[in-house]
Amino acid sequence: MSNRFGEFGAAVFLAATLLVTGTARADEAFQPPEILVLGDSQLTFGAGAAFVDFFAGIAGTNGIDRDMTVGVIGVRSSSLAAFTAHGGAAKGAICNVDPKWQVNAGAYGSLNGSSNPYVQIGRGRAYQFCTPGASPFEAMFADGYYRPKLLVMFFLGNATDRWAASPEDALQDVRRTMRSLPPGVACVFMTTAPTFAEKTVRLRLRAQMNIERAFAESGSRCTFVRGYTDATIAENLGNAGNFRRKRSGGVKDPYHPTEAAARRFLALVGADLSRAIGVQMLGR
Repeated sequence: MSNRFGEFGAAVFLAATLLVTGTARADEAFQPPEILVLGDSQLTFGAGAAFVDFFAGIAGTNGIDRDMTVGVIGVRSSSLAAFTAHGGAAKGAICNVDPKWQVNAGAYGSLNGSSNPYVQIGRGRAYQFCTPGASPFEAMFADGYYRPKLLVMFFLGNATDRWAASPEDALQDVRRTMRSLPPGVACVFMTTAPTFAEKTVRLRLRAQMNIERAFAESGSRCTFVRGYTDATIAENLGNAGNFRRKRSGGVKDPYHPTEAAARRFLALVGADLSRAIGVQMLGR
């Protein structure tokens, strides 16, 4: 996924700085969410709030209790390889401070009561995923920290080249991920929404095929959901209205659908996602 942190502006930067430094009172009040949606920058730039509302809409069904808390974290240019890395550039995608904006993620739902979604992983009680010698997943799921009843992973973009080129690398990423997840956590993996350009869509379809096959071949307990379907591709492919545009009308960001487009995407895949959640939460 391209690292495009948009045009926050000075006011957003200041708000983000205040948010990530936080207060002791805010940290003491932190409670990990019962439903965690974790993914890349599509969550940061549009889909985060849409996922919170999606779960509000299915509350009371598919094993989702009406009072379950929902938290969403989208990290720039991240991937399964980044969340399972113990160091280097891959872990840096999660833990390094963005050099321009000083924040590298977006948080929504129970993880962020602020009107400003932008946060820095590693700062604040809710985002301590950067323990030396441990992968971000290992730090997140350490005893006494995050232990969601349901984990939804929402990735594709930054791993596209890796997964499209190598089914073996896709399988390695899935196996490392599954070794990191606590037993008993219900798990859904869904690929992200289609992008604007046909060339990118073709490549991501190949990556989706390989990562879906990897989940099947690994014997993973997670349920797989395709984000790239005939309907979602038709919705986004070449549709400038679903992406951020320049003043001239041209597409400025072809990788991250807008919030309104993310809501349409979830409406199109909602039945598949709900069914996967029911399989995980109710065993059906």
